[in-house]
Amino acid sequence: QVQPVESGGGLVQAGGSLRLSCAASGISSIHTMAWYRQAPGKQTELVARITSDGSTIYADSVKGRFTISRDNGKSTMYLQMSSLKPEDTARYLCLINTWSRGNYWGQGTQVTVSS
Repeated sequence: QVQPVESGGGLVQAGGSLRLSCAASGISSIHTMAWYRQAPGKQTELVARITSDGSTIYADSVKGRFTISRDNGKSTMYLQMSSLKPEDTARYLCLINTWSRGNYWGQGTQVTVSS
């Protein structure tokens, strides 16, 4: 089964930065790519989303600190995270929406921000 693969998570101190990647090789006709996050005891939250024409949206909690981007040639999406806070601690997952081939979730990458 084809599945996007996230990477780049880790342990970082508050105020630090991380860059997450989501590689979607093997998935064609990609429309929208998005990052979600799951924290223990909390609902899954949309962090950021980018469409095929480059339009983006962000959760209010990450605006001004996170930047989503994509490289269509590499079928890869990125999330540059700066000024990280302990409340950003979560498992970050990518979701790939295609025009006609359904949606694909990755397994996620863990981000832990220490205070």
